[in-house]
Amino acid sequence: MIPPRLVLLDLDGVLVDHARAAREAVRAWLGDRSTPEVEAAWFAAQDRRLAQWRAGSLTWEEQRRERLRDVLPAIGEPVGTDDELDALFASGYGAAYRRSWHGFEDAAPTIRALHAAGIATAVLTNGAEDQQVAKLRAVGLLDLVGAVVTAGALGLRKPDPRAFLAACEHVGVAPSSVLHVGDEHEVDVLGARGAGLRAVLLDREGTAPPDETAVIRSLRELPALVL
Repeated sequence: MIPPRLVLLDLDGVLVDHARAAREAVRAWLGDRSTPEVEAAWFAAQDRRLAQWRAGSLTWEEQRRERLRDVLPAIGEPVGTDDELDALFASGYGAAYRRSWHGFEDAAPTIRALHAAGIATAVLTNGAEDQQVAKLRAVGLLDLVGAVVTAGALGLRKPDPRAFLAACEHVGVAPSSVLHVGDEHEVDVLGARGAGLRAVLLDREGTAPPDETAVIRSLRELPALVL
């Protein structure tokens, strides 16, 4: 592989352990009401509503409200107005989620190794800009990763190829010289390739599609792959 000029990194699941944070947040928010059934309902609602947001049928705020509307009846809580749902999300799950952010241990050493080899890094993430920047700051990566390009700022979401092209334009590197690393095959890998970037799947859980050959299990494998 010819070394890329830029490695474009996904955030959640790649740099920050979103899955762990989400699990901890649900349990902290719901306390003794957090049964396995309720947790499963919450994460099913999260996946469903975020898919609708990526498709453009819900705004970022609406997908949060709809998650609450999906789950509150199951725990015997009333479903209020939009303003009440926004306040509940912020003070409940949202606050617990922010307290639960953890960076992956392989993130900073890998980024430093890439920089030492002359390869720049940047972040392309689906999410609201204020939250994603706050995550990177909280885990000590904000000053290390380079440019941070968010769906919230672009008005475009992965896997839309235009999101990848906009990120490349933002950092001034041609798509053919960029390698994208993400943990969702359809959203990250196929989306990036559709925009003319190279892509690698970070498969921390060992669930990669059997026909996908560009797979790593840890970010620590990345420098050896691209150098």
